[in-house]
Amino acid sequence: MRAVIQRVKEASVTVDGKVISKIQKGLLVLVGITHNDCEKDADYIAEKIVSARIFADSEDKMNLSVKDVGGDILVVSQFTLYGDIRKGRRPSFINAAKGDVSEPLYELVCEKINKMGFCVKKGIFGADMLVEIQNDGPVTLLLESDRSF
Repeated sequence: MRAVIQRVKEASVTVDGKVISKIQKGLLVLVGITHNDCEKDADYIAEKIVSARIFADSEDKMNLSVKDVGGDILVVSQFTLYGDIRKGRRPSFINAAKGDVSEPLYELVCEKINKMGFCVKKGIFGADMLVEIQNDGPVTLLLESDRSF
């Protein structure tokens, strides 16, 4: 499982011209699922999202988590995180799990974050979404549940 975690001043998801989710200060998280992902991967990703200390403290050091600052979390499914463009010009998505596998795991990540005390905002799985953000910093981190980077 892959995640791109972005510290934001605000973020929103629009589908068919209608804003369906919006947050203020917090995290926008793009989540991609691959074929061998399971609940253990969802646990790891959810815990890292909530506990990552990427907000500034009173000394301007990245020392606070989203929970510490009372931030919001917006999670968006993103199968293109498993896109591979190393060969040719057109990306291959063979490493991205199909919807019947990935949607339940995406929902599980959101559920686990909810159980940690957050009201997770979400995109619509499989929809063509317009994601708007004000990246704060900018701070953008990559996370892989198999810890490959």
